[in-house]
Amino acid sequence: MEVNGYKIEMGANLRNADLQRASLEGAHLSGANLSGANLRGANLRGASLWRADLTFANLAGADLAGADLTIANLMDAKLDRAKLEGASLSNANLAGANLGDAKLRGANLTFANLGDANLTFANLAGANLGDVDLTGANLGDVDLTGASLMIANLTGANLTGANLTGANLERANLTDVNLTDVNLTGAYLRGANLRGVNLRGVNLTGAYLAGAYLMGANLTGANLAYVNLRGAIMPDGTTHY
Repeated sequence: MEVNGYKIEMGANLRNADLQRASLEGAHLSGANLSGANLRGANLRGASLWRADLTFANLAGADLAGADLTIANLMDAKLDRAKLEGASLSNANLAGANLGDAKLRGANLTFANLGDANLTFANLAGANLGDVDLTGANLGDVDLTGASLMIANLTGANLTGANLTGANLERANLTDVNLTDVNLTGAYLRGANLRGVNLRGVNLTGAYLAGAYLMGANLTGANLAYVNLRGAIMPDGTTHY
């Protein structure tokens, strides 16, 4: 298969290739070198990009719905406004990537590296972010409704204005996370580490915080109606029974 004069196949060398708006639906590009490639607005629905090198690639506005990006290297890639609904990004390296306003509903991001990534206004509703590394990531105004963040590392992440309604954050590390104006209604935070976190005025109605670590956390004005705090370590160091 050739597109714009480039041979599209597994393991192909497409470094810095210009594939802007190319039609690559279902393409087999596993292990391909696409570092620095211009794929802006390209159609890659259902494409196989397993272990592909997409470092610094421009995928802004690209359609990657259902694509296989397992173990792909997307470090510093541009994925703003990209469509990634149902895509597999398990074990992918997305460190420093720009995913602003990206559509990731139902995507699989387990064990992915999203350190310092930009996810502002992204839609991650129902996405699986189990064991993901979000250290220093910007998740401002992101939609994480019903998402799974089980055992995720969110140390120092910015979640300002994020919607985490019903999200699963069991045993997640939220140390030094900015939770200003976050909605945690019905969130599952069993055993989560919230040490020193500012939860001032946060809506935690119906949240499950059993066994959570809240030492030094600020709960002033937080809505704790119907919250389960059984066995949680409270801000003053006492255990809630």
